[in-house]
Amino acid sequence: MPDSKGTGREPDDHVDSLAVQQSPEFAALRKALRRFVFPATVAFLAWYALYVLLSTYARGFMALQVTGHINVALIFGVLQFVSTFGLAWAYARYAARHLDPKADAIKARIDGDEETTS
Repeated sequence: MPDSKGTGREPDDHVDSLAVQQSPEFAALRKALRRFVFPATVAFLAWYALYVLLSTYARGFMALQVTGHINVALIFGVLQFVSTFGLAWAYARYAARHLDPKADAIKARIDGDEETTS
């Protein structure tokens, strides 16, 4: 009978999570995650810091009118939202290509190990 979380496992099923965490497959998954997350975080924080610094110290530049009542600061502000959504989209694509297959392989190995030990 499945547990209350719908995982299909019996409540007394045992997964050695420490062994999974120390496996080479899990290390590869963590490395693949870090390969995206660290550079993306640095890039996004640098972009945000640039926006804040320009707003603070380059007020004349940020106040430049591009067209009508739209100035550089407004465009940069909107681009903050655009870059947030772009980063989320890029992460979803990266995860689907690089992280999900590794995680699925680990899950399949765990599920296979449980079936052989039952």
